Amino acid sequence: MRRWTTWVLRLRWLVIVGWVAVAVTGGVLAPRTIDRLSYDFGLPGQPAYETNEKILAEFGNGGATDPLAVALSVPAPASVDDAGVRQQFAAALDRLPDKGWRVVSMLDAGNEQAQQALTSADRRTTVALVYPPVLPGPAAYEAALPRLTASMASAKVAGQPLQVTGVEALREGGGGSDRPIIVEIALGAGGAIIVLGLVFGSLLAILPLLMAATAISTTFLLILGLSTATDVSFIVQYLVGLIGLGVAIDYALLIVMRWREERAAGVGNTEAVGTAMATAGRAVLFSGVTVAVSLLALVVVPVPFLRSVGFGGLLIPLVSVAVALTLLPVILATVGPRLEWPHRKRHQADSRLWKRIGRVVVRHRVVAALLATAALAAMFAPALGLRLGSPELAAISAGTDPAAKAYRTATDAGISAGIFRPVEIVSSTDDAFNRVRTIEGVAAVATPETAAWKQGDQRLAAVLLTNDAATPAGQEAVDRIRHAVPESTVGGSAAEDADSVTAIYGNVGWILVLVALVTVVLLARALRSIWLPIKALVQNVVSIGAAYGLTVLIWQTGYGAQTLFGAEASGTITFWVPLAAFSFLFGLSMDYELFILSRIKEEHDAGLSTPDATVAGISYTGRLVSSAALILFLAFVALSTVPVIDVKIFATTLALGIILDATIVRSVLTPALVAWFGNLNWWWPFRSSTVPVGLTEPAPNKSK
Repeated sequence: MRRWTTWVLRLRWLVIVGWVAVAVTGGVLAPRTIDRLSYDFGLPGQPAYETNEKILAEFGNGGATDPLAVALSVPAPASVDDAGVRQQFAAALDRLPDKGWRVVSMLDAGNEQAQQALTSADRRTTVALVYPPVLPGPAAYEAALPRLTASMASAKVAGQPLQVTGVEALREGGGGSDRPIIVEIALGAGGAIIVLGLVFGSLLAILPLLMAATAISTTFLLILGLSTATDVSFIVQYLVGLIGLGVAIDYALLIVMRWREERAAGVGNTEAVGTAMATAGRAVLFSGVTVAVSLLALVVVPVPFLRSVGFGGLLIPLVSVAVALTLLPVILATVGPRLEWPHRKRHQADSRLWKRIGRVVVRHRVVAALLATAALAAMFAPALGLRLGSPELAAISAGTDPAAKAYRTATDAGISAGIFRPVEIVSSTDDAFNRVRTIEGVAAVATPETAAWKQGDQRLAAVLLTNDAATPAGQEAVDRIRHAVPESTVGGSAAEDADSVTAIYGNVGWILVLVALVTVVLLARALRSIWLPIKALVQNVVSIGAAYGLTVLIWQTGYGAQTLFGAEASGTITFWVPLAAFSFLFGLSMDYELFILSRIKEEHDAGLSTPDATVAGISYTGRLVSSAALILFLAFVALSTVPVIDVKIFATTLALGIILDATIVRSVLTPALVAWFGNLNWWWPFRSSTVPVGLTEPAPNKSK
């Protein structure tokens, strides 16, 4: 690494000009990158996806896109059965175009079961399901929803306005995903600059942010290139912007703090840069590779949108490492000392607070390890009840927008939430429809006679459920429907959700084992230890499990969801969140583990006993890890402000995982276990005749 640093410094102006050119180009083209991102969650090869694609191709709507809904509520003593009310309601629905729009309502003759399901028991509220043409992109009803809303707003039935709601209307009413990513990046950067200002107390605080800006802009440029070869999910922009912000700052923070430590010990600037790169820089290199390896779990999953998240996420640590190992040492060697202004006091490399914490933990290592493990196990327990799926409609209808109010009006009147996410069946005979009508959990099978519901010999039916399809009862009803008729005839968003869980988690076990093995091998080679990587792996799994458990408590069961996010319980955890969160948390947690263990090993290689090396390692890295984790935590808090429930759940899991890892795991469990197992930590069966230096090189001046 020292030779690499010498070579980089020799080409310093080429490095600076190159990174400036790439970063500026990436920044200028970032809007184009975002415009090219995909909102497709398709599952090619899965039965529900293929059926939905068939429905969409033949009928022009429906399939994976749930219908909109027109809700009518009349005051007593009026009733929706009154001839005048029915006539006015029919006139309002007749305003909809005949071509490309499908409608099912209480007005459809010969289908009493559907009429009952779409109407409240007091006969004063009814809902019509409307399937407009679907557009590709983030808003399937971008053209249809405003048109339907305007058309219904000008219609009155029994003196009451008609209200538009439905799953897609509720999502758009919540703000959708159209807020510029720069808003979240600005929030995350604002929190980061405060933390960095407290850490450095000088202009050095700007340097990690500069590295992050370069890494983010460059990654967006690479994503633009990737998008020309394959679809890239819109989720990637949040990962690049916010995880990139945290990771790039973490890597820069580690190197700058080590450089500062060397400078405080009286080492010359160029030599300080070399030592920082040979120690912290090498840790950054292994950390970045470890994070990238953890994302292999997403890359090899046979789900296109998750695979693109894996590829996009994989670029984040690699670019951040490239910036930290090239541009950062050049800037430190060129203007680093000038950035120490205002220099008020001598820098203290090791923290007295963290030294005291380390001593207490090491002295009571067994108790500390057992208490930390017990706390993590208690937080992990709720994860055993984790349910996967889309958020329940109650979670996305808690707002004050018209769509949310209309939804609550209908459900408060007793109309089932299950009608808003109907299952669709396409068949050439009525046999399948008749079989489904008798299934438990099915409120009705609507088979309108209009031409829009027929295509050649194929006929389409909307299966209305008695419960929201995202609830356990709703999921069971969907499963029963798919078992009662050929899966190739069953579509709808709920059926595709079930296939998503199968596609993502059907073979995920061997993928995670492969990632774990590769990670252990990398860390074993880096740390020259067998036990340390295994210990780190087990700690990571327990830590991530605890984050899952708290996420289940907050979102699935609703403890704190209203207080923290102003939202209702989702009832489920979005199907892609656990795997995506695991991939990122696994790598990011290994970052902190590697930062700490590499310093402990460095102190041990310098002659300290394992307990003393542990205390020394924590005293030097505790402040670094806690600051880095706080910056990432704030970045994920910024991510949680995105007005999309799925992204909020993902951000919650990441934020909890990082904060638990930096506090209970790295501050208590890691030093306790290292001290507890003593010399076993350093067992390495492949030792050569020379003494290995392991991951890091001892600092040349140990008097500090």
